[in-house]
Amino acid sequence: MTRTPGFDTSVAHQARMYDYLLGGKDNYAADRTAIDAQLQIYPDVAFAARANRAFLGRAVRYLTAEAGIRQFLDIGTGIPTAGNTHQVAQEIAPETRVVYVDYDPIVLSHARALLISHEAGATDYVDADLRDTPAILAQASELLDFSKPVAVTLIAVLHAIPESDDPHGKVARLMDAVTPGSHLAISHMGTGLLDSETQRGLEDHSGRAMQQRLTARSREEVARFFAGMDLVPPGVVRIEDWRPEPGADAGRSVLWGAVGRKP
Repeated sequence: MTRTPGFDTSVAHQARMYDYLLGGKDNYAADRTAIDAQLQIYPDVAFAARANRAFLGRAVRYLTAEAGIRQFLDIGTGIPTAGNTHQVAQEIAPETRVVYVDYDPIVLSHARALLISHEAGATDYVDADLRDTPAILAQASELLDFSKPVAVTLIAVLHAIPESDDPHGKVARLMDAVTPGSHLAISHMGTGLLDSETQRGLEDHSGRAMQQRLTARSREEVARFFAGMDLVPPGVVRIEDWRPEPGADAGRSVLWGAVGRKP
């Protein structure tokens, strides 16, 4: 069953906060206040948002140009901004097909921006929660051919899923549905990347100020999402250290990132 968070602008929301950090306009006072409070706890939060977006771009370019992927299932899409998955992939391979998935009504209201595809390819939008795996797969199959490799991207979304909702099981079911040669790309708020006081401060702040309480996970817990897969070098690392490009911004994120291939 889809879990809709509702359109409550008085409470900060992860997608709108991320939009604010990236310089967008689809955010409200509660989102900006929450970010200002986060900056007091973790001054590099703006760098982390930019680094996360850059990681998505590098991962999609790798998957398209080097791994030969032509189908993407982008879950937890967020508010559209520059460098969306289909834009990056179709610049390399115009025939690429992308299905976006999100349950946020704000993202849904901007979904038209995600549907402007290159004429050789196609995009679609599914209004569903990551925890609604059967619904996602059923609707995505209207555009994607699951008999051919698919790249599943879960960028900065799994840390919004508590252990009680079995995030590892949800990812396993998604990857069970795709053929060998498919890939998984994840970025995830991590433990072991900040001192314990800062880590607790960020988690406590999300519980007080946001619609979603965030759950940071260790490098080993993030690696478990790739169980049975071959990790693409350099494995599970900070997002800014995953195949970095020359001249990248300097900073330290609080996100693990990795890409794996289903053998």
